[in-house]
Amino acid sequence: MPAPRKYPNELRERAVRLVTEAMAEDAALSLNAAVLRIGPKVGVVPDTLRGWAKQQRIDVGLTPGTTTSEATKIKALEQQVKELKRANEILLAASSFFARELDPRLPW
Repeated sequence: MPAPRKYPNELRERAVRLVTEAMAEDAALSLNAAVLRIGPKVGVVPDTLRGWAKQQRIDVGLTPGTTTSEATKIKALEQQVKELKRANEILLAASSFFARELDPRLPW
């Protein structure tokens, strides 16, 4: 079960939008400077806001990286692989057990 979110989604979206707007208004403003300017105003830790802003830039295609939807798909596929490996181990153990039952002379 995932940990509860410390910040509501509305605050997250608003804070990221403010960072994006600040960077658009002042082209010389870096992401870090914008985060340090906006974070205290909205009550979000700058490191947290920086991560949100970076992920948003990835999601909209401004920066290369793994998007949120891709990360969700990857996580689901990794869980599926884990379950399939476990099922395969169970089937291998069962087949070896039944093989011994059929022919006790086999070395397994």
